[in-house]
Amino acid sequence: LKITLILESGARIGPGKAALLESVRATGSIAAAGRAMGMDYKRAWLLSDSLNQGFGHPVVETATGCKGGGGASLTTLGQQLIERYDALETSLNASAGKELQALRELAN
Repeated sequence: LKITLILESGARIGPGKAALLESVRATGSIAAAGRAMGMDYKRAWLLSDSLNQGFGHPVVETATGCKGGGGASLTTLGQQLIERYDALETSLNASAGKELQALRELAN
């Protein structure tokens, strides 16, 4: 299962945003994270900003560019968001085996 969560607050996270957060964590940059995922900087920035706005607190923090360039990192909230999202996805996949198999059979 790949899940998309829409919380009561309106905050949303799904596989694409989770992958973007993982990529920001790995690269230290929204631009580099976007490139790694085949998207332009504007799209990556808009997705990260939507997470920041949706969760009411920064999920991704940016540093203004200077001589050495800017950067981005996950806040503690961003780290927790990825951990909880991954744990939920793992748990749902583990517990939904019988139902998933039945759906696969219906698709054949």
